[in-house]
Amino acid sequence: MRKLVLAISMLALAASAAFADPILDRQALMKERGKIAGGLSKVVQGDESFDAASVLTALQALQANAEKLDVEALFPAGSDAGDTTASPKIWEDMTGFKATEDKFLADVKAAVAAAPADADALKAQFNAIGSDCGTCHQTYRVKKG
Repeated sequence: MRKLVLAISMLALAASAAFADPILDRQALMKERGKIAGGLSKVVQGDESFDAASVLTALQALQANAEKLDVEALFPAGSDAGDTTASPKIWEDMTGFKATEDKFLADVKAAVAAAPADADALKAQFNAIGSDCGTCHQTYRVKKG
C-alpha cells in the first residue's frame, strides 16, 4: 500500500511538473518551433547551403515539437490571462484552433515523409508550413507593442 501511495504521488508530481505553468510551457514550445523554422528559413532563402540530412533532422525536430503541443493541457480555460500573446479567439474557437494546429502537424509530417532532396523541394514544403504559421499567428495571436 505504501508503494502504491508513493507511486501515485510521484505520478501526480510528474504530471503537475510537466505542465506546471501552461503559459510558460507553450511559450517555450513555440520558441523552440520558431528557432527550428528559422533555421529552415535560412536554407530556403539561400543564406545557408542545403544539406539533405540536416534539413531532414530539422524537419523531424519540427514534427516532434508539433506532436508535443497538447492543446487541452497548454491552453486550459483561464490561461488567456497573464503574460501571453495568445488571443482570446483560441478559447472562443477551440475547434478552429485545433484544426489549424492539426494542419500544421500534417504539413510537417508530409515534409518529413517526402524528405526534400534539394532546396527547391524544401521551399515548396516550407511555404505550406510557413502559411500554417502565418494563419495561426494572424488569427490566434495578439501582437505585442
